[in-house]
Amino acid sequence: MSLEVGSPAPDFTLDTPDGPVSLGDFAGKWLLLYFYPKDDTSGCTREAIQFTGAAGDFAALDATILGVSKDSVASHAKFAAKHDLGIRLGSDPEGGTVEAYGAWVEKSMYGRKYMGIDRSTFLIGPGGRIVALWRKVKVPGHADAVLKALKAARG
Repeated sequence: MSLEVGSPAPDFTLDTPDGPVSLGDFAGKWLLLYFYPKDDTSGCTREAIQFTGAAGDFAALDATILGVSKDSVASHAKFAAKHDLGIRLGSDPEGGTVEAYGAWVEKSMYGRKYMGIDRSTFLIGPGGRIVALWRKVKVPGHADAVLKALKAARG
């Protein structure tokens, strides 16, 4: 099943440096769930820093930001501390949540095919449904685009 606007958000439970987090924890609230390939790589660091910079704006609209990769909780803690990140990072080492959201895809680099995380973002509304989604995200300006979509969705 491919996810689209209006689909129910797949349930998840992930470990974070601050303890476990589940989709149900956000019932009645907005959640910005984004998937990224790897801690402390250039694009992923820029994306996390942009979302951290906008975290106050998202919080003012009752939205929480949660980044997800297959990296360990220890890696997330080190990544967050190194770059002073102000967002939660969920660890999905087995990839169940990544797959449920359709973010585990075949990629190609220099002619070599491999499986990896597609940089994807999901805006989940208070009722647990996907309000907006972005696939194959390009980092520049993305946090602003998501914030704009949140403002529009809230009315």
